[in-house]
Amino acid sequence: MKVIIGCDHAGFSLKTQVKALLKNLGHTVEDAGCHSEDSVDYPVYGKVVATGVAKGEFAKGILICGSGLGMSMVANRFPGVRAALCNDLYSAHLSRQHNDANVLVMGGRLIGGDLAEEIVRTWLTTEFEGGRHEGRIAQLDEI
Repeated sequence: MKVIIGCDHAGFSLKTQVKALLKNLGHTVEDAGCHSEDSVDYPVYGKVVATGVAKGEFAKGILICGSGLGMSMVANRFPGVRAALCNDLYSAHLSRQHNDANVLVMGGRLIGGDLAEEIVRTWLTTEFEGGRHEGRIAQLDEI
């Protein structure tokens, strides 16, 4: 699967770990930046990831900032993007199963690397349930 990943300075360390996991799982990974812990503006990188997913260039996107809140706000402004802030396994599972989330957002200052890896694994392997949820997704697309 083609995955695009991006972060700000607060998410850089966790992004590095998640990127390695994605490659080890056999995914093709595009790193949208940032590339260090030097202070940057998160909307720049959130926009790159959300645009790639919205245009269909990538099947999924992952964004990491300090809390995950800013990146979520950026990504969800793009039509066709359903970004979900998931700092626990249950949210990751439901974001895919019920909401067909195509961008995973995590807070680099809120969770550790081991939990982040489990969140990513859960998020990538959980299938969209469809059914009654399809109409709700369609409603989101109409907004």
